[in-house]
Amino acid sequence: MTTEPRPPLDHASFHTTRWTRVCLAQADSDDGRMALADLCAAYYAPVVAFLRCELRDADAANELSHSFFAEMLAGETIRTADQERGRFRSYLLGAVKHFLSHHREAARRMKRGGGVTPVPMDDEEVGAIPDPRQISPDAEFDRQWALTVLSRGLEALRSECREEGRGDFFERVKPLLTGEGEHGGQAEVAEACGMNLEAFRMSVHRLKKRLRHCVKTEVAGTLDDPARVQEEMEALFAALGG
Repeated sequence: MTTEPRPPLDHASFHTTRWTRVCLAQADSDDGRMALADLCAAYYAPVVAFLRCELRDADAANELSHSFFAEMLAGETIRTADQERGRFRSYLLGAVKHFLSHHREAARRMKRGGGVTPVPMDDEEVGAIPDPRQISPDAEFDRQWALTVLSRGLEALRSECREEGRGDFFERVKPLLTGEGEHGGQAEVAEACGMNLEAFRMSVHRLKKRLRHCVKTEVAGTLDDPARVQEEMEALFAALGG
């Protein structure tokens, strides 16, 4: 028996998002700080991806990422948040750029370290010629952000299916939900699930709609205005190249 799709995204249900709560952290809100910790844990990967692309040094990127989030969670960085920007994604990228610039400037002043962790300089300073085929750090940040959002949406859907006793079905059709499965192989998967092809396709279609809802819910949690959800969804899919 198939499960009916969840209701469409209701803007009213997201009137208090995680990002809204994060902005409250500027006023020493425990609730806001908890939301900030949640978002930092969820979106650690885009920051690491940006720094690896910027520094071209995985070890330095990982070390600086830890320092960046430690400072943010200590309550210093978040106080510069501009609520008018409305997107945690935009704020996070701006914050890590500022953090990196600060460390590079400190490295210039204290040439041999002097207690400051050395950070690789940018291409202009070392005289390297940028490779035009290499994705820009900003684009890599956006791409990893989009992948993270989709991954979290997929995990939310997996949890829903398990609660409904359809965990095995979800795992079988997951490649079809993510675009990794072959269209011509649906008949074999349907047979393995004990379903005729028409019913199988309808069930997969419903799961795709539910996945989109889960992704929208995740996106809404990073915005201060639910009306911007569709705009942000379009930006995320654009970051993935489609």
